[in-house]
Amino acid sequence: MIPDFDADGLLPPGDYEVSFDDLRQSVLVAGNGNRKGHWDAAWRTQLVDNLEVLTRQLWSVGINDIYADGSFAEDKDHPNDIDGYFVCDLGRLSSGDLQRQLNLQDPSKVWTWDPASRRPYRGYPKKQLPMWHRYRVELYPHVPGLGIGCGIFDKYGNELEFPSAFRQCRRNGKPRGIVKIKYGGQP
Repeated sequence: MIPDFDADGLLPPGDYEVSFDDLRQSVLVAGNGNRKGHWDAAWRTQLVDNLEVLTRQLWSVGINDIYADGSFAEDKDHPNDIDGYFVCDLGRLSSGDLQRQLNLQDPSKVWTWDPASRRPYRGYPKKQLPMWHRYRVELYPHVPGLGIGCGIFDKYGNELEFPSAFRQCRRNGKPRGIVKIKYGGQP
C-alpha cells in the first residue's frame, strides 16, 4: 500500500491510508532491502509503536483523521521522529476540552501545544514539546478552514496550513506523500 521511496528519497506524493500492521510491514519501517546504509528498522518500529499510543488516545476522544510523516517518510536510516497532525473541532480545541480529555488518557500528560511547555534536548537546535520528549512523536491539531499557518513556508514565502506543509519536504520543498492512519487500525 505504501510505495518505495522516489529518486529524491521521499515518499511519492499522495495520501496512503494504512493500518498500523500495514505501516509496520511497509518500506517506511522494514526498508526496501536495496540499501547500503544502516536502516534502523527497530527504531522505526518504536516510533510507530509510540505513534499508535497517541493515535489510540485520539481515537478514544473521537478524533479519527490522523496523518503522519516528517523525516520518518523519507529514505533516512534513523529519522529523528514522526511529525503529524489530526483534524479536530475548533470548539473542543479552543475550550481546552480536547487537551484535557487527551491528558486523562496519557499517564505522562503530554498533550499540549503551548510554546512555554517546550524544553531543550541536547544536540537539537529547537526546543521540543512534552510529547516529543516522551514519544518522539509530535501531533498537531488542525481545524480546517481557519487559514491558520503552521510556521512552514513555501518557496514563495507563503505560510502553509498543515495539510499543505506536511505534503512537502522541508529540505527542498518537493512534494511528498503522507500516511493517513486507518481508523481502528483494521486492515
